[in-house]
Amino acid sequence: MQKGQIRVQTENIFPIIKKFLYSDHEIFLRELVSNAVDATQKIKTLSSIGEAKGELGELRIDVVLDVKEKTLSIVDRGVGMTAEEVDKYINQVAFSGAEEFLHKYKDANIIGHFGLGFYSGFMVSSKVDIYTKSFKDESGVFWSCDGSPEYELYDIDKSDRGTRIVLHINEESEEFLDAGRIRSILEKFCKFLPVPIYFKEEGAKEEEGKEEKPINNPNPIWVKKPSELTTEDYQNFYKELYPFSETPLFWIHLNVDYPFNLTGILYFPKIKQSYEIQKDKIQLYSNQVFVTDEVKDIVPEFLMLLHGIIDSPDIPLNVSRSYLQGDPNVKKINAHITKKVADKLEEIFKSDRQSFEEKWESLGLFVKYGMMTDDKFLDKANKFLVLQDAIDSKFYTLEEYKTTVEALQKNKDGKTVIIYTTDPIQQDGYIKAAAAKGYKVVKLETLVDAAFINNMEMKWENVAFTRVDADIADNLVDKQEHADSILSKEEEEKLKSLFGFQVPDLHVTVEVKGLSAEAAPVVATRPEFMRRMKDMAGVGGGMTAFYASMPDEVTLTVNGNHKVYQSLLKAENKDQQEKQVRNLADLALLSQGLLKGASLTAFINRSVELLED
Repeated sequence: MQKGQIRVQTENIFPIIKKFLYSDHEIFLRELVSNAVDATQKIKTLSSIGEAKGELGELRIDVVLDVKEKTLSIVDRGVGMTAEEVDKYINQVAFSGAEEFLHKYKDANIIGHFGLGFYSGFMVSSKVDIYTKSFKDESGVFWSCDGSPEYELYDIDKSDRGTRIVLHINEESEEFLDAGRIRSILEKFCKFLPVPIYFKEEGAKEEEGKEEKPINNPNPIWVKKPSELTTEDYQNFYKELYPFSETPLFWIHLNVDYPFNLTGILYFPKIKQSYEIQKDKIQLYSNQVFVTDEVKDIVPEFLMLLHGIIDSPDIPLNVSRSYLQGDPNVKKINAHITKKVADKLEEIFKSDRQSFEEKWESLGLFVKYGMMTDDKFLDKANKFLVLQDAIDSKFYTLEEYKTTVEALQKNKDGKTVIIYTTDPIQQDGYIKAAAAKGYKVVKLETLVDAAFINNMEMKWENVAFTRVDADIADNLVDKQEHADSILSKEEEEKLKSLFGFQVPDLHVTVEVKGLSAEAAPVVATRPEFMRRMKDMAGVGGGMTAFYASMPDEVTLTVNGNHKVYQSLLKAENKDQQEKQVRNLADLALLSQGLLKGASLTAFINRSVELLED
């Protein structure tokens, strides 16, 4: 029998592990099961090259909870260890002290390194025992430590190859004596490990005739070749990951082995409303071990809306595997994923444009977000971004739109003016007025569109955006300073004074112009820049939040050519004249969604009074 001290020269390692390396205590189970998987994979490899003799038997991992004894055991039939190997891999944590230990290992990728992961078991244990027997046919070995630097190590009789680690759960960690808690941790971290994992509770009644099933899927579809898989396979796996989600639009199977290893499947979910967006739906694995769903450094930000799995042993992880470290491979993987997504979207657009357009309600969000944040993606996306006409619902690429509106929508600066609507229903009157002039109005109505418009005006050459209700139809492409009305100067001034009332919370400017006789008697418009800033403030805050608190600026364009003013200006009843003018203004404000609260109530009451008169 050997007794000794674990060789930490100046300080005890266990408080360091508890306090600094593993902030989340449940991780101990992932580490120990991962080690058992490593040991199992090693015996498979050794057997395949003839270095391990005899039958391998059933290769599985058992996690056994004994509530009565307050123990949790992890059992494998892997390579096992000799006494010399236990001394080497378990005892020789021979660092000069805690600070050097942390410095040396804080940036290390320790997946597959037995010793350090093993020590995470002491976070929840008052004592840890190891029973192990090597495949080399040496005698069995017992090792035990109570969390102090002292340990004991001696030979034992053990008939079967492999390792059993027994954790004696301490009082502070009794949550890990709950079978439901253990099962949930195994399902979270070990769901796709490549060796079958079975969980059982000692003393618990087993249902008669119930088949014993592993808690994991050892052969998930991302480790298979795409040629071996069907559409149904991909859709069923999506259901396994996200049981309550709709069938995805399509998916991308990642399979790279040079210059880095990367496998996985990324799904494009259906997004019918902007508020349905959910991030953190992509899970990161390393050799089928779950690591995190915080993948912002690996996956480009605009693709955080995707769902699925990424698996790469080449992604550097810190000792607790809880966050990523800066590394060239991460940037390469990020760029590769961006390219694969862009290529897939372009392929669908070219091969089945109708299907692509049918999916645009969901796809548009990804594409626009990507174009704003990634210039390489922007270059490719310019070919498959589509703009939908607000009247006939036809889709145009940017180049197709430019060609279609070449004659009518080029301004004096030589820029193509993209006229857009953010709300086709509320802005229906403005859309029809623009269409009457032959203009094409497209829908830009999602949460990201205000920011998208600002970005594309900077990135696209010779393109300007104008919202359909930002001005009267005559001014949407080029400002028309002079529009003659049939009114005299005196009548125009009188109309201006009649419309010169104050509106609460609005900054109103009045102008009289000679629009077509069919146009509305009053048109309310709001400046393009201010409107965009307010839209962006409603979504993102930041610098744009300043604009959210400012009063809305509104221009009331009074159509001097509308016949209503012929009689209104001659009216002798001053009170009724003022009520009619105010109602015409309120109707225009109503079309912009600016008539609310007391102003809306006053409009309704005034309308009733005018009907009675």
